[in-house]
Amino acid sequence: MEAERDAILAALTPVVDGIVATFGPVCEVVLHDYRNPEKSVVAIAGSVTGRAVGGAMSQIGLRMVARGDEAGDELNYVTRTDTGKLVKSSTMPLRDSSGAVFGALCVNVDIGAASEVHALLGALAGIGATPAEPPVTTFGDDIDSVVDVMLDTHRHQSWALLDRAGRLDLFRSLDERGVFAVRRAIEQVAGRLGISRASAYSYLAQSRKQAHSGGPS
Repeated sequence: MEAERDAILAALTPVVDGIVATFGPVCEVVLHDYRNPEKSVVAIAGSVTGRAVGGAMSQIGLRMVARGDEAGDELNYVTRTDTGKLVKSSTMPLRDSSGAVFGALCVNVDIGAASEVHALLGALAGIGATPAEPPVTTFGDDIDSVVDVMLDTHRHQSWALLDRAGRLDLFRSLDERGVFAVRRAIEQVAGRLGISRASAYSYLAQSRKQAHSGGPS
């Protein structure tokens, strides 16, 4: 099975270059191998998000890992990088012959210039509606920075002020977004929260038990 997955990735590698050659410098294509979440980028062409081979997946990839074989295509969603660049993306999971998800092919298009032209034409036409602000997504080669951003996003109160239900909700939310697919994440989260690694493992186990039981325990 591993040989089959390697063959699929090898077959898609020239496709990455071909798509970018077709659409030009506003396009980036990234090939991910989810078997190594911390260094999932195995091929990349274009430079929309500034990553390189050996780089980490984003929050979007971690969310797809969390969904496992239930993951589906996520097409034409708009996000913003932490540098302010507006990006339209599509993420398509890769499956082996058994149907198991093991990677993804991602297409990112810089739509900043097109968005500015659209806004100008809208103003000239008298259309004053302001589009909703897209969410910020952290793209980087360091998985620790991605986990940090996700923790900050979902941590609305200090750990000391959270009751047991709030603490379990925090761990469940992080788990659903794939944070704990990263090998060092449990230690990183424990350190940021100021708790022991054993406590972090306990809260994670309890949150998973609660989720599987369908309610609080």
